[in-house]
Amino acid sequence: MTASQVDHRLDGLEPDNLLAFMALLGLMRTVEEARPDWHPRVSWTVNEPPLRPALRVPDAAGRDAVIEAVAKGLNALAQHHDFDDLKDLKIPSERAKERLQDAAENSVRDRYSADLWAALLSDVVIDKEGKTRATPLCLLGTGQTNFLKTFQSVANRRTPPKRKSTGKKVEISEYDCLYEALFKTWERSDRTDGQDKTSAFRWDPIEDARHALRWSAPTDDKEPTQHGANRLAAIGLSVLTVVPRKQFGETELSILGGGRDIDRLITLGWPIWREPISFAGIRALIGHPHLDRRDTRAALGIAERRCARRIHVGKYMNFTRAETVTEEG
Repeated sequence: MTASQVDHRLDGLEPDNLLAFMALLGLMRTVEEARPDWHPRVSWTVNEPPLRPALRVPDAAGRDAVIEAVAKGLNALAQHHDFDDLKDLKIPSERAKERLQDAAENSVRDRYSADLWAALLSDVVIDKEGKTRATPLCLLGTGQTNFLKTFQSVANRRTPPKRKSTGKKVEISEYDCLYEALFKTWERSDRTDGQDKTSAFRWDPIEDARHALRWSAPTDDKEPTQHGANRLAAIGLSVLTVVPRKQFGETELSILGGGRDIDRLITLGWPIWREPISFAGIRALIGHPHLDRRDTRAALGIAERRCARRIHVGKYMNFTRAETVTEEG
């Protein structure tokens, strides 16, 4: 690190939480959108536990400037979360093809929308009704219910509903919401219940609410979330492109960094790297095919690789905490 740069430790983003990693991707994309002149980089504090990412920017950019840039980039990119009358990802294949072609043709002036549609679906992978299947990251309802409606709403909602504090409802600013998501340990103070509600995507492992040892059914509880992290993760999803893949005799959507484990559960993995790298570098690392090999990780400066599994809990789906992948020779 040169004298003109500074590292901001992101204490809110745990290394084994899928929501946190997707928020990290969203952070990098929004900062590059708002302040490309900063040439932002990110690394992991491998030698400074607890393990967290650290954002490297010019030393003149303090935390306030970082949050300002994140908010500016986030609000600019969120405007592209406009899906017309579409509410979910079950789209007739021909209409999906049109959407994907339009996005590709306009990718020079609007790279984000092209990436976003490429991360949501493929017109090749369809169900028996001739409608598209969703990205493996679509966990709402039975898999696709109102996903686009929620996806649009979360990205564009700058502040969560008022929070309850000492018997009163307190409004939180966009700045504080993003600050808490990035720089503080998550308290998950935002609720998903009520008429005026925010939403979550079930990417946070804590949303895996089980019946055992609970006073009431999980569906009756007020589920907490971190709204700022969900907003950033909605932007970060654009990094995780989906492609058709033949798996176990069927054609399915495979996601960048994804696969299936020995139990055929869908997985999503990401590396923990030592040196500061760019947004483009992160995308390249996620998609590298040999990150489970010790020699490959050593050559690329990767300390380890984490992997989360998608599980079914009754009619709901969640991602588990990401575990360290066992080394191969």
